[in-house]
Amino acid sequence: MTKSIEKILLLTIDFITINLAYILYFYFRVESGWFQLILKPEFILPMFVIYFYWCFIFLFVGMYRTWFAASRFDEMTTLFKTSIWGVLILFFLIFIDDISYQQSSAQRYLIFIYWIIFLICVGGGRLLIRSFQRNLLLNGIGRRKTVIIGYNNKAINVKNEIDKAKALGLDIVGFVVLNGYSDKNRNEEILGSIKDIENIINKYNVKEVIIALDNHEHDQMLEVITKCDFKDLTIKILPDLYEIISGQARTNQIYGIPLIEINPQLMPEWERKIKRIIDIIISLLFLTFTLPLSLIIAFAIKLDSRGPVFYLQERVGKDEKVFKIIKFRSMIKNAEEESGPTWASKNDPRVTRVGKILRRLRLDEIPQFINVLLGHMSLVGPRPERPYFVEELSKQIPLYKRRLRVKPGITGWAQVKHKYDESIEDVKKKLQYDIFYIENMSLRMDLKILLHTIAVVLLGKGH
Repeated sequence: MTKSIEKILLLTIDFITINLAYILYFYFRVESGWFQLILKPEFILPMFVIYFYWCFIFLFVGMYRTWFAASRFDEMTTLFKTSIWGVLILFFLIFIDDISYQQSSAQRYLIFIYWIIFLICVGGGRLLIRSFQRNLLLNGIGRRKTVIIGYNNKAINVKNEIDKAKALGLDIVGFVVLNGYSDKNRNEEILGSIKDIENIINKYNVKEVIIALDNHEHDQMLEVITKCDFKDLTIKILPDLYEIISGQARTNQIYGIPLIEINPQLMPEWERKIKRIIDIIISLLFLTFTLPLSLIIAFAIKLDSRGPVFYLQERVGKDEKVFKIIKFRSMIKNAEEESGPTWASKNDPRVTRVGKILRRLRLDEIPQFINVLLGHMSLVGPRPERPYFVEELSKQIPLYKRRLRVKPGITGWAQVKHKYDESIEDVKKKLQYDIFYIENMSLRMDLKILLHTIAVVLLGKGH
């Protein structure tokens, strides 16, 4: 089942079951005649308002994410918790002002009745869809090709367990060894060595990688993860290797097989949606209120030196997509024409007189809020780097491209904690801050960074 078909089915079944719950509740409360009503409420309009209300909540809590071999019990638990909060909000928004509800305090249990009806209807619909998906997996439809890195007793045991758990939807195509593989010791279960992992993934259309190394191979874990760091490739390891990656993983036990997923999406769906809404609102407000200042800056740049007002430069964004970042020009025209791509230094001679002021007050960053509106960037995230430096740094620093799993930002934890990149050591230090941010992404963390940034700008600190 493709992602689009899955979402269409989910939206359809939710539309039916959410409205069915409302119809049953309306009949119970209004048409049954069991409750005295001063004024009969409307039927159609509230039904659709309630549907879009629940649809909005489900979207924010991530109930329309792609489901793959997850426990139906876990989904019911998520629905249970979501419905409790949703019904409580409805209680305060609607029921407390309902004329018929005001007639007697004994009718307070009506909200509980609606919740039970809703849970049965929507939960039943969700179970129906998920059971259908599970049967597809059991019948060989939508299964994911998987390789195991390592060839030892642990790796063989994992393969046997996965082969038994057909509903997991994983098909083990073979093993990948770290060292010592050659045509002389060819084994039909062994697909090749780790150096050939990219070719193996492409050849067999692999979607999942399970790392099962022996204890004496732990020092090669970083290299293995780096070689498997492809887009849309899920990486899991055995639990006893958890210490190797120190906080970059989250346990995920499915069908009794304990596995740890590397670098999962740590920010909940609803927080990511709110983060995007905040990005749009703040960017619009900021660009509107700074428009007079921007006009003054543009005039000053034109008076100070030859060249355009804005400086456009290619940067690498989320999932390695290249975009053009927009800034007020703070250097002389064609500053890198002879030197090529270089990092800016603290007292860079290429910076103009106006540029020094803009950089000190961070005013050259104002146009980047346009990038935020366009969705290229966020307010908070790792700073975007140029394609040339991304390729060079990826060769020198393992896991450097992990920064590209999230949207780059105008400001970030590395920017308020460290200075400009003047050497490879600066990049390594800032990478630590970026990884820390990625592992701890939250709205609270973003607010903390924004407050730090404001303090840096107002006090003239930082680099």
